[in-house]
Amino acid sequence: MTNWVYPLGTAADGDWDISLGTSDSSTAVDGWAHTGLKVATLAAGAAVELPAGGEERIVVPLTGAFVVTVSGVEYPLAGRQSVFHGPSDVLYSGTDTSLTISSADGGRVAVATAPAQASYPIRLIKAVETPVELRGAGNCSRQVHNFGTPAALEADRFIVCEVITPAGNWSSYPPHKHDEEKDGETHLEEIYYFETQVAAGSGAPEDADAIGYQRVYASDDRPIDVSAEVRTGDVVLVPYGWHGPAMAAPGYDLYYLNVMAGPGPVREWLISDDPHHGWVRQSWDGQDIDPRLPFGA
Repeated sequence: MTNWVYPLGTAADGDWDISLGTSDSSTAVDGWAHTGLKVATLAAGAAVELPAGGEERIVVPLTGAFVVTVSGVEYPLAGRQSVFHGPSDVLYSGTDTSLTISSADGGRVAVATAPAQASYPIRLIKAVETPVELRGAGNCSRQVHNFGTPAALEADRFIVCEVITPAGNWSSYPPHKHDEEKDGETHLEEIYYFETQVAAGSGAPEDADAIGYQRVYASDDRPIDVSAEVRTGDVVLVPYGWHGPAMAAPGYDLYYLNVMAGPGPVREWLISDDPHHGWVRQSWDGQDIDPRLPFGA
């Protein structure tokens, strides 16, 4: 059976901590065709390079600040202290361009990718320009940074965003799917890249193990059954099926970067809820957003 869960270190490739589904990835994933992810940890003064390829890319600083050089032009990305400190500058580099990503002080950076045919302009999206959405309510409250969604970014194939879920809350809930092209649904692969932290004011000991959980299960006769414990640097791939919840365990905040793309004609995130659990959305009516949100700088 294809492996859909990649703990930190199991998808490393050269200078990259994670290299999955990209044009230069050495880790092959059977049945995976539409999305990719690379993550690198750079020492101060270090750089990584990506050769030109037939894929669109968006560079997302996770920790620290970076400079991305595209066709000889430098684009500074202000970055952030951590993924739990609000949005970051990001850079959409289009297709068929080589990239050099460098950092004066060091940090961790992600590159989301998708095979693409059409070319769109390079675009620098500043942190202050990033649409921030507070989604859900009560213990299903979460914060979404929609820098790579169709409403925010002109692109060919992918949809990219990041989600912060406060300790004890559930996100990607109710469980939903997007594995068919039909009325009200689009066929999209999805990558979850996770980071975790001890929640502020939790009183946790120094050796606390910040964890979260991700669930994926079958929506038809294609088998998939994932109940994964996740930490910083772990990846879960969702080729099809119901997915959710992504659970922030009590005491630990949960972050994930989502990369979605598929073979359909429309670049749009259209989902179907698991009919056993879709009713939960109505229960949010009258509930307040978790007062711990939004996470900011």
